[in-house]
Amino acid sequence: MIYKTAEFTFKAPTAISRARRVLIKPSAGYPVSYPVATSRQMLSTIIEGIRQISDADIILLDGTSGGGPIHPIYQALGYDFPRVLTLDVKDCVCVEVDNPLPKPLAVSTFWVPNVILSSDYLISVAPLKVVKGRGNMSIMNLLSLLPAGKYGGEGKVSWDLLHQMGMDRVLADLYFTLPFDMGIVEAHQKFESSGDPIQGEVSEYGKVFLGEPFEVDSEVSETLGGMKTEYLELIREARIGFES
Repeated sequence: MIYKTAEFTFKAPTAISRARRVLIKPSAGYPVSYPVATSRQMLSTIIEGIRQISDADIILLDGTSGGGPIHPIYQALGYDFPRVLTLDVKDCVCVEVDNPLPKPLAVSTFWVPNVILSSDYLISVAPLKVVKGRGNMSIMNLLSLLPAGKYGGEGKVSWDLLHQMGMDRVLADLYFTLPFDMGIVEAHQKFESSGDPIQGEVSEYGKVFLGEPFEVDSEVSETLGGMKTEYLELIREARIGFES
């Protein structure tokens, strides 16, 4: 669904009323405010909507590509919500999870924080970013849930190994392995960069996209056009065999 930013309120789905733990994945890799990071206002709106129908535990979880601590970034971004637990991927116990696809595109198993598996409802909340022409939306946002130290290669702490496998294929595999219930793309503004993750051009757009992550990213891609989103086509093709 597409909303005008000024009219957006988060109406929590009924499934959340039955949840004991709701996990929200913001985009918080850098201590730079929206549209580089998920805005505090958007998270506050989502949390308020959850609280209207549920007293579930709410967790914010993210990590950095360099393996540095995330809590100073949470603090800089104002993620200081009452009764909300903020966690760092690097401090979590990680477990190896099988990719359910019969023929994985790149990665047969992923190391993921155990808290994801013990959560009942998963929400990815990302700003609308286009970096080097690549659409950076709710599914791309899941990448920083992977512990950087497991994918550095040659002692590096980054996602070098994942890039070597082909990032679009990795993202498609990750989509099936981490079945998030909801994706939200915060498109009040659009951030475009030629490569720098924190410096770029910002333009007004005035929209919020909400729904199942694949459907949301597809809708954003179709609405805006001109973005590289090969991972969406890979997911679409893999879905046919997986669902049959």
